[in-house]
Amino acid sequence: MNLTGDSEQTGPSRLCHLLNIDRPVLLAPMAGIAGGELAADVTNSGGLGIVGAGYGDLEALATQMELTNGTEVGIGLISWTINQATVDAVLGHKPVAVWLSFGDATPYIRSIRDAGVTVICQVTTVGEGQAVAEAGADIIVAQGDEAGGHGRSGRSLFGLLPALHAALPDIPLVAAGGINGRQEFDAACALGASGVALGTAYYATEESLDSPEAKQRLVEATGDETVRGIVYDLIRGPEWPAEFSGRSIRTELTDHWTGKENELRKNSKALAKRHSQAVEENDMSIRVVWAGEGLDAIDAIVPAAQVSQRFPICR
Repeated sequence: MNLTGDSEQTGPSRLCHLLNIDRPVLLAPMAGIAGGELAADVTNSGGLGIVGAGYGDLEALATQMELTNGTEVGIGLISWTINQATVDAVLGHKPVAVWLSFGDATPYIRSIRDAGVTVICQVTTVGEGQAVAEAGADIIVAQGDEAGGHGRSGRSLFGLLPALHAALPDIPLVAAGGINGRQEFDAACALGASGVALGTAYYATEESLDSPEAKQRLVEATGDETVRGIVYDLIRGPEWPAEFSGRSIRTELTDHWTGKENELRKNSKALAKRHSQAVEENDMSIRVVWAGEGLDAIDAIVPAAQVSQRFPICR
């Protein structure tokens, strides 16, 4: 799918028309969280669900795609971990969109478009946005530093978004980072966005893949308790490219090892075992829970449809 014929559409209406959705809201492709059931429920409630394929585990992806029961969804991939064979396998699931994040997405854009599939590229700088736009991306997601999970330390969403809009006025922009509802949506649209992408807010839903204890941690924590760093990447692996780090709720491990990353590398095997045990036991003082700065607005675990319905119908 491409933008041809959509020039008469503007703002959220343009995004909804392009993606054939009723509400200008997308599910962020959180690996291990955004599974088939959650993605289907986001689509069925008017937005676009994206199944997080993460590092390209095709067997796990196939399992989650079965759980969509044929609902139209997209698939998200981490660009620095994939190759063309991965992309081709993903296209075999016939997603309505492929969302590429983190790393150089440009080698894969043409093949996705040639398959008639919408290309969504997540960026963290204006330069990244210009590169993927030139390569043919249909939609650009502007991710601010306040977003949960992986990203780039630096520009906040409401600094990055208007800069991207000024540089790329003719491409639909989707705002990501700290967004939970209509108030943030309206602010993002005022700065040039055509829609929003939600991660943490959809994580705190009944359909997301994590444990009840992890979801309850999202309810209990605040944005002030999130930290950005590489502690959990060093413990769990793989170690990401240096420009990317992850925002999560602080724990005993982040408190102890932040600033001691070189020492942590020497102890990573023992800590990986400790973290795996914490996941099995749902020890929230140890295990990672990726989350953004918008945690303050999360006060209950709700159905995904209830989150989607916070946003307006645009067509």
